[in-house]
Amino acid sequence: MNIALEIKNLTKTYGTGTSALSGVSLTVKEGDFFALLGPNGAGKTSIINIITGLVNKSSGEVVIDGISIDDDAPGAKLNVGVVPQEFNFGFFENVLDIVVNQAGYYGVPRHIALPRAKFYLEKLGLGDKLYTQSRMLSGGMKRRLMIARGLVHEPKLLILDEPTAGVDIELRRGMWEFLTELNKNGTTIILTTHYLEEAENLCRSVAIISQGKIVASGSIKDLLSGMDQEAFVFETIERIKENKLESLASFSPVQIDEHTVELVLAKERTLTDAISRLREIGINIKSTRSKSGRLEQYFISQTQKAQ
Repeated sequence: MNIALEIKNLTKTYGTGTSALSGVSLTVKEGDFFALLGPNGAGKTSIINIITGLVNKSSGEVVIDGISIDDDAPGAKLNVGVVPQEFNFGFFENVLDIVVNQAGYYGVPRHIALPRAKFYLEKLGLGDKLYTQSRMLSGGMKRRLMIARGLVHEPKLLILDEPTAGVDIELRRGMWEFLTELNKNGTTIILTTHYLEEAENLCRSVAIISQGKIVASGSIKDLLSGMDQEAFVFETIERIKENKLESLASFSPVQIDEHTVELVLAKERTLTDAISRLREIGINIKSTRSKSGRLEQYFISQTQKAQ
């Protein structure tokens, strides 16, 4: 399989002496949906800014679709579309002009850019806003406009930096569907997000960065299969008496209220084991949910180790 992005031993030290990246290496395969995760200040934005040419690296190598940014930075950047976290378009320009003008920066002729811009804006639910000034759009609409602008030159690699920040749940799920379809049609996507449920639902691969270093990487499925334990919250029909918790000691129980208990399942134990044990002591289950997404639990464990 071809490689969409390859980063080798990337370092970045700013003029202030701050070391943002310390030997970062990662590979994103063509057609992948890749999550780049990390706490604030971990180095995610520095990586994106180096890929897109906004920041110069201190050392290391970045190759985009086989083109090194050292050998041909403009050629490499032609293959990349970026949706930054901050809105950075003209607020008095209309929606269609923003997208069409962006295409011009990549050498796309207007007769191609115009129908293409309309296509992406329509797909993103902005077809009735083509001639509206961008300042009149809601926050969610502005997010979608940013995605259309990042796609208009039809890059092979799309980088999304917190694309659903501040977006309501319904709109977020609509954007998930659009991005999933886009990825199925061949676009490689790199996503940064603090909504780890989003990364777990959308992405196949992940790299976790902490304090400028990659602390975990690989397929999400493989990484999560190695988790030692997972926490679940059980809402019960019967009231949970304190003496009942003693019978659940092997699950490290934490009582949340009279009808809710949190149990921890070690790797060798299943959800069925916990439910069976609850029933054995006379407690029937009304509902069950994971305390947090499995990726979130894995993320927390890895970033804590790195500190």
